[in-house]
Amino acid sequence: MSAFAIWRRLDTPGHDAALLVRLERGWSLRGTAVFKHREGPASIHYSVEADVAWTTRRGRVEGFLGSRRFAHAIEHEPDGWYLDGTRIGGLEHLQDIDYGFTPATNLLQLRRAAPAPGQAIDLPVAWFNIDAGGLTELPQRYLRRGEASYWYTAPSVPYEGLLEFADSGFIRRYPHLWEMEA
Repeated sequence: MSAFAIWRRLDTPGHDAALLVRLERGWSLRGTAVFKHREGPASIHYSVEADVAWTTRRGRVEGFLGSRRFAHAIEHEPDGWYLDGTRIGGLEHLQDIDYGFTPATNLLQLRRAAPAPGQAIDLPVAWFNIDAGGLTELPQRYLRRGEASYWYTAPSVPYEGLLEFADSGFIRRYPHLWEMEA
């Protein structure tokens, strides 16, 4: 099984493309986001590997923001989260990664949690913020409105909106930020 998505960024010029592939021991999500950033052009290659239960095991982000180049390895171990080999304290209770520059990673956390229609669920994540180049906790709440829509809030960002999903599980519409292309 595999699924593919391409999005157009709505708040600034840009695109993102992602591929989700079923592996023998879980899932692989890979993609590339290119967009205009306040530091200049941005190009970010990203990946996430999850186990069969959709729990994040590792990730990687690399690319550039303007003239700044970066490459980061993220590991989710039993004792917590590691960024480039350094344990980040206070994130031990988190199961999912979220990359703040792409709509692709929401699929993983929602597949793992699988809330029923009408159910609200808090899904805090280890959030990789490309501007800071680090991992922090991002509180999130999803209220499943129907088969393919969730009211989403992330108060610390702050953001809220009605996320609409495609049959593939990828976000189809992320209001004011991303929209899937046909």
